[in-house]
Amino acid sequence: MLNLHRLSLKTLTLIRPSPPPPFLLLLQSSTISSTTHLHEQQQQQQQDIYDPPFTPLKTPISNTPRQTLIPSQDQTFPLKSDLPFDFRYSYSETNPNVKPIGFREPPRYSPFGPGRIDRHWNGVSAPPAEAVDSERVLEERESVLGEPLTEEEIEILVETYRHSHCNRQINLGKGGVTHNLLDDIHNHWKRAEAVRIKCLGVPTLDMENVCFHLEDKTGGKVIYRCINILLLYRGRNYDPKNKPVIPLMLYKPLAPIYPKLVNNVADGLTFEETKEMRNRGLNLPPLMKLTRNGVYVNVVARVREAFETKEVVRLDCSHVGTSDCKKIGVKLRDLVPCIPILFKDDQIILWRGKDTQQRQDSPKQ
Repeated sequence: MLNLHRLSLKTLTLIRPSPPPPFLLLLQSSTISSTTHLHEQQQQQQQDIYDPPFTPLKTPISNTPRQTLIPSQDQTFPLKSDLPFDFRYSYSETNPNVKPIGFREPPRYSPFGPGRIDRHWNGVSAPPAEAVDSERVLEERESVLGEPLTEEEIEILVETYRHSHCNRQINLGKGGVTHNLLDDIHNHWKRAEAVRIKCLGVPTLDMENVCFHLEDKTGGKVIYRCINILLLYRGRNYDPKNKPVIPLMLYKPLAPIYPKLVNNVADGLTFEETKEMRNRGLNLPPLMKLTRNGVYVNVVARVREAFETKEVVRLDCSHVGTSDCKKIGVKLRDLVPCIPILFKDDQIILWRGKDTQQRQDSPKQ
């Protein structure tokens, strides 16, 4: 009897099904958890239809439909601006007296966008559609500036805004006083009486020109200047609600093609003399080494001083760049004055010219 009972137990154990392998159990549990998780997400999405992803739900969202945004009347196109000057990309780095000889893009393409302003873009600027009354413009600017600031008021403003940790700062780079920079200045003037402007790069060669265009284009007053740091005051009677309409440029237009900067033969020299002058300039030690986006306030004075004893001067612009190198040469030609005779390997060779030499050789009366 005992043997039969043992046999029956063995048969029963043989008939019992074997347990599934562990990886199948993990697979089943993962599929079940994923389906439940998807089901919960669907329910939550049905409950919070208008809840954007990755943002916490702060207030309960009502089932009322969203309100459609109605465009404000200020953004109706074309925009009409009463500013009395031609719109340009850069006011301080372009000379309106020099006419281009060609364009790199069709002049009909306006950087303001099609039909966004009431002015016609001619490839270089957008002049006002109507004639400008200069006397009326001067009266309006004087009324906004009001009475001149006293010395105590200037000291308070300077002490508030001249430091490097000032929040009301605008960086002025190689583009100079650009068109969109004017809008940035007026936006700062909404909450502050003055704005700190830090100038770097090519515009620092002529800080007087930068100050003139800032005051002329914004209507403000430069109350402080230290090397390349400016403080631009908005005026006593400035009203932020009545700020001028300044349409923004949507992109930087391509620069037009201007006449050649360096001629094959310099004025007043023969071809052989020009060649010899260029070789002599390349072999000279550099007068100055300019850095990229540096402060070039004393470059003009150094070049003028060097021309008192030298006929040719070399400037090392190896860290400046080709485009900025030529801009520096153009500014030095007008400010020193001198004649650039060579741009090679980021080196500027300047010749003082025969007119300067004759003035220095002539006896002083």
